[in-house]
Amino acid sequence: MTKASVSQAANIWYETLVAPTLARTPERKPQFFTASEIPVDRLYLPKDELAGDYLEKLGFPGDYPFTRGVQPTMYRGRLWTMRQYAGFGTAAESNRRYKYLLEQGQTGLSVAFDLPTQIGYDADDPMAYGEVGKVGVAISSLADMETLLDGIPLDKVSVSMTINAPAAILLAMVIGVARKQGVPETALRGTVQNDILKEYIARGTYIFPPQPSMRLITDLFRYCSRHVPKWNTISISGYHIREAGSTAVQEVAFTLANGMAYVRAALEAGLDIDEFAGQLSFFFNAHNHLLEEVAKFRAARRLWARIMRERFGAKDPRSWSLRFHTQTGGSTLTAQQPENNIVRVTLQALAAVLGGTQSLHTNSMDEALALPTEKAVQIALRTQQIIAYESGVADTVDPLAGSYFIEYLTDEIERRACEYIERIEAMGGAVRAIEEGFIQREIQEAAYRTQQAIESGEQIVVGVNRFQVPETHDHEILRVDEAVQAEQIARVQAVRARRDTHRVAAWLEQIERAARDPQAPLMPLFIGAVQDYVTLGEICGVLRRVFGEYQPPMWV
Repeated sequence: MTKASVSQAANIWYETLVAPTLARTPERKPQFFTASEIPVDRLYLPKDELAGDYLEKLGFPGDYPFTRGVQPTMYRGRLWTMRQYAGFGTAAESNRRYKYLLEQGQTGLSVAFDLPTQIGYDADDPMAYGEVGKVGVAISSLADMETLLDGIPLDKVSVSMTINAPAAILLAMVIGVARKQGVPETALRGTVQNDILKEYIARGTYIFPPQPSMRLITDLFRYCSRHVPKWNTISISGYHIREAGSTAVQEVAFTLANGMAYVRAALEAGLDIDEFAGQLSFFFNAHNHLLEEVAKFRAARRLWARIMRERFGAKDPRSWSLRFHTQTGGSTLTAQQPENNIVRVTLQALAAVLGGTQSLHTNSMDEALALPTEKAVQIALRTQQIIAYESGVADTVDPLAGSYFIEYLTDEIERRACEYIERIEAMGGAVRAIEEGFIQREIQEAAYRTQQAIESGEQIVVGVNRFQVPETHDHEILRVDEAVQAEQIARVQAVRARRDTHRVAAWLEQIERAARDPQAPLMPLFIGAVQDYVTLGEICGVLRRVFGEYQPPMWV
């Protein structure tokens, strides 16, 4: 590679991507400096005689193959969105926590739902008994969503929702609240997880079999591409795959294989790839091996760009761009010496930032014990803020690029992930690989190897198998009041008592009729129904009757 080719490419990058970006969004400072007043440039490039295949493998941020980031100026222009995953008890309790977090400097909401909501049951359903409000907020109807988002300006605050099987119905509720606030759908920003394949693989909050589930997902893709263009219609999740015990390589491979399955399903449903692909997003884990995690994020970006351009023929650069949220590793947290988790989370958050995340949640130190307390949440959020404002790592784009080890790891993770993807493709794709149990078995074997290494002492976990100390277990713990269930049951029953029952019946009849027609759109019906306070459980009950329920194979 000659000097001219590198410098010419850099000039073109500046003229075509950086300059327009700066015109829209100036950088946070006119000039960045280290603590010693050494100027920090936007981007650092290899010396010309050492450039090698730089343009092919790394390129420039905001440009194919996106190894160095998805925005031209990255955090110099705008820091990542700081989210804290939160939700418990009633919608009113969670609303108070959200407002507290926003006051503390959080820049986006991340909603945790309780188990009944995740699997489509209202709070007064017998299947919900004992679980209402326990691991997230209980949402049975639009009335609950109105309370949850009360005082939250939906045209200014992005909302991320960890919901999968009934994702379309929960998004319909957000749209319903936005309409009541006078916020147009075109202004809504946020993400709905909506990733059912990883539920079959690793998490378990599924309702319907794969085919109708994929129909609900692509129906949401279609609606949002036309009416809610700033909303991320899916968060294709490696996080839970990693939490189940996968390696970093498997996390990349299985997540992108699932992404390919969603792309194919949308194409088969008649959508144009550049109509929906720009609204796809991803969700990755961050574990303790700082450098492997940084390389993982860079490899995933490059691999997805190549998949979308070369395999699927996407033309829009936004369709090639892998944008992702990161959450620090819940499975790495220990109940022993929980303060040690602050250090673990700091390393993991730093890896996510060095790897170019667009959004970040930092786990609280006490989450191995219970739902986090306000003090623990504040420390977790402050961790992000210290990285953002005090560490200097956000002042230049992709600061570890060019490290021999980072580039080796990036290449090696990409190569090994590609091998997995090709094996999955040979089986017929991710859905078939899940049905045959291949992905599940690979994760189980990796998890077993890790557990063996910990039990033998080969892998040290500080405070668990080395460096233990006597502990008193006097940590403050957040406990959900058992009265929450009765309160939420009373709320949903009050909603049923005051709504128009004839309109409810009419909506449910329309939804059932549309569900039986594979070509009929469902999102507009969900939006209309929830605005008349048809409940989540009632809609999911109709869909269960039409679609059936997923039963995992006996070997799972």
